[in-house]
Amino acid sequence: QVQLVESGGGSVQAGGSLRLSCTASDYYDRDYCMAWFRQAPEKERERVANIDSDGTTTYAESVKGRFTISQASAKITLYLEMNNLKPEDTAVYYCAATDLVSWARGCSDYAYWGRGTQVTVSS
Repeated sequence: QVQLVESGGGSVQAGGSLRLSCTASDYYDRDYCMAWFRQAPEKERERVANIDSDGTTTYAESVKGRFTISQASAKITLYLEMNNLKPEDTAVYYCAATDLVSWARGCSDYAYWGRGTQVTVSS
């Protein structure tokens, strides 16, 4: 069974940086999307960034130029480098991955989710 485990969250001051990691186990799909989502208290979940199996990346407008999504060892480890953090970036960050069905639907939804890691940015 696919498992995603996030790490790297924490508390930083505005302007600081954090690097989130997501380790995937038993994930062997050749065609896939992986993504970082976040959810702040009383707000809807937001897709922050995603990367697909050919390396194409997309970002939410709110994080463009500050966040970078990347992979190591194919899709075994997913990263989110976050720079120039702002208080509005405070949220629980989740790693997600598609299965073949959700990939075929254009990666509009995700089948596998991690439990999340808290990021807190103070002003």
